[in-house]
Amino acid sequence: MTTFQAIGLMSGTSLDGLDICFARFEKQNSVWEFQILKAETISYSKDLEDQLRNSIHLSAEKLLELHSEYGFYLGKEVKNFILKNKIENIDIISSHGHTVFHQPQKKFTLQIGDGRAIKIETGLPVVYDFRSQDVLLGGNGAPLVPIGDELLFSEYDACLNLGGFSNISLKLNDKRIAFDIAPVNIVLNKLAENFGKNFDENGDLAREGKINTEVLIKLNSIEFYGQSHPKSLGIEWCNENIFPLFTDLDPKDLIATFTEHSAQQISKVFNQYRLKKVLLTGGGTYNSYLIEKIKEKTNSQIIIPEREIIDFKEAMIFAFMGVLKINNEINVLSSATGSSHDHCSGIIA
Repeated sequence: MTTFQAIGLMSGTSLDGLDICFARFEKQNSVWEFQILKAETISYSKDLEDQLRNSIHLSAEKLLELHSEYGFYLGKEVKNFILKNKIENIDIISSHGHTVFHQPQKKFTLQIGDGRAIKIETGLPVVYDFRSQDVLLGGNGAPLVPIGDELLFSEYDACLNLGGFSNISLKLNDKRIAFDIAPVNIVLNKLAENFGKNFDENGDLAREGKINTEVLIKLNSIEFYGQSHPKSLGIEWCNENIFPLFTDLDPKDLIATFTEHSAQQISKVFNQYRLKKVLLTGGGTYNSYLIEKIKEKTNSQIIIPEREIIDFKEAMIFAFMGVLKINNEINVLSSATGSSHDHCSGIIA
């Protein structure tokens, strides 16, 4: 049996904070198992959240400055986490970084948070920049988590993550495919700001609104939803395709309509692939109204795991991807991203 201990860092598009996950991975007869040992979410200060949110508008010079600053921030937070929890024997730190640009069709994606700065702060080896190589190989650079779904969660027909975007990974003809389905929290959180809230807790705001059929039809007819996989979404896509449809509607009707839209797109995928058993994770899992809406529209059995896996599955899988990287094993599946072949991605600092 081979054992590795790793820390995974994840900052999602919804900017609710930095997820840090310390996990142990054991490999026996080519079968991997995991255990989450310690995990927490560090909320961003208002200033840092604003900087990250507006990073898409920065000059090249200012963006490079933030790339470096944010790397040192990540390093300091990990160092504090290690000291606070008296963690020893860490083989690797894996950092996703914060996505600023994601345009795979133009062969680039950018996650800021320099991994070398994390190494300088912690003195530990770091793997970072997991997405760029896949994009250069003709892939979407996303989703990357399917390697973890394949090797650690194979008892489910599919794994659905409800984060900034909903993305799914599932087995089709013995290959694991994965793709983004639709925006979720990246839009719902923005709409919740109309009520002075960071997010729509339990979907309570949406529950009080009325669904606007006209807007719902426009949302459902967006070209992306008719495209075949692999495919992925980014904030630029939302700015272009989603937000312009939100004209003078009542804010509660808007949030109700968009929740319905997300539920329809997600359940459509469940039904299309006749999924029996689906594992749900990510912040959107706590939106009970959204979950009710999905359940209404599908016969798939929806499994909601313990809180630790809901909150930290992605960060844990990035830790796992780092372990695969240092073992020179495949950590990106071309069947999920659309790249020319499976590969071992990430830069080691």
